[in-house]
Amino acid sequence: MSASKRPRRLYRYVIDHDKGFAPNPFFKVCTLACCKPVIRKGAEIGDVIVGFGPAKHELTGQIIYWMVVDEIMHFDDYWKEPQFEMKRPRPGGSLMLNFGDNIYHHSSDGRWVQERSFHSDANSLTGGGNLKRDTGHTDRVLLGRDFAYWGAEGPRPPAQFKGFVWSGRGQVYKVASEGRKEAFIGWLQNQ
Repeated sequence: MSASKRPRRLYRYVIDHDKGFAPNPFFKVCTLACCKPVIRKGAEIGDVIVGFGPAKHELTGQIIYWMVVDEIMHFDDYWKEPQFEMKRPRPGGSLMLNFGDNIYHHSSDGRWVQERSFHSDANSLTGGGNLKRDTGHTDRVLLGRDFAYWGAEGPRPPAQFKGFVWSGRGQVYKVASEGRKEAFIGWLQNQ
């Protein structure tokens, strides 16, 4: 079934820490290139992703960002695409430059390369299993040009959409009536 014929899915998850890395909302395109391998593996064009705030920062139920997936790329294509060079991390730069998410690509011998980034450890480039988690399950970067990113200032859904709030671990996609789901997505797009 094509993306235009199948119902779009609504993925929801809690963002553990919000630095502008995953998601990366800079340069007029929101990208999810790191973390959330289940979402990156399963999402298709037209699907909607919503990131909620964590309880540890008293942001339960608060929307940090949402995006509609309009393009999916492999890591190597994302790395090589000139328009996404600005999403490569530039340590010591501004917030936008420091937390670039364009960090994975293959070397000439086929091994994964992880550039120095937010996911690096102090003593090595590959940090804390991030390379394996980010690249081991899927080689996909999700891009969305229809998105909103509020950070800690995001809205909370009104009562009629309470069932769409996600506050637990992991990620889910919401099975709901198409009418309710599309009403929630319409509410997001009007914020």
